[in-house]
Amino acid sequence: MQTLADAGLKPLPAEQLEACAAKLRLPPELPRPADATNFGVRQRRDAFGREVPHVPQLIVLHETVISAADTARRFATPHPRDDDQASYHLLLDRDGQRLRIVPDAGRAFGAGMAAFGDFTVRIRPQSVGSLNNVALHLSLESPPDGRGDGDAHSGYTAEQYRVAAGQVLLWQAAFGIPISRVTTHQAVDRSHSRRDPRSFRWQAFDAAWRDAAQRCGLTAYDRGRATL
Repeated sequence: MQTLADAGLKPLPAEQLEACAAKLRLPPELPRPADATNFGVRQRRDAFGREVPHVPQLIVLHETVISAADTARRFATPHPRDDDQASYHLLLDRDGQRLRIVPDAGRAFGAGMAAFGDFTVRIRPQSVGSLNNVALHLSLESPPDGRGDGDAHSGYTAEQYRVAAGQVLLWQAAFGIPISRVTTHQAVDRSHSRRDPRSFRWQAFDAAWRDAAQRCGLTAYDRGRATL
C-alpha cells in the first residue's frame, strides 16, 4: 500500500481556523451543493479490505474553463454515467467569492487518472489510480477569454489569488498539509489531457500566501523543502 510520509504538522483546532479566517477577511462560503452523483465518500478500505489513505493530504488547484455559474449548475445536475461525474470542494469566482460545492469530508471528483510523484490511491483492482481519496480540490473561475481550449488567457484576479492563498492556508492548518503538497491538476494528471489552471502565476499566489501566513502566524506550513 502506498502512503505519503508523515508531514509532522499537527492540525489546528476549529477556533484557531476561524480566527485566521477573520484576520484574512475571507468572504463567507456560499452553498452551491453538488448532486449526489457528482461526489462520494472518502473510502477507508480498498476492494480487498485493506486500509487506504483517506484523510486530506494534498491540495489540487484547478480552473473552470466555463463560468462559475455554469460550473455550479453542471455539478448540481445528476450524472449517472461515471465519465460525466465531476466536482470540486470549493470554487472561487472572479470576485473571490467562495462557492462551496462538496464538504471537505466528501470525496470530490476533481482528478481522475492522477498521481503525486509516484503516489496514487487505488480502491478497486481495475482502477487506474486517483488522488481524490486524499485531495482537496480548489478551482478558480476562468476569465472570459479563457472559456475555451487555448494555451493561455489573461489570468486570474488579485482577489482570486488572495482568497485562494487564504483558503489553501486554512486547509493546510486544518489537516497538517505542507506547502510542498499544494499542486495543480496539470501536474498530477496522468491522462495527459488536463492543463489547468492555465496562466496561473505562482509568484502572485506565493506572495499572497506569505502575507496570509504572516497574518495568522502559520509560517511553519512552508518548511522551505521540496519533498513529497
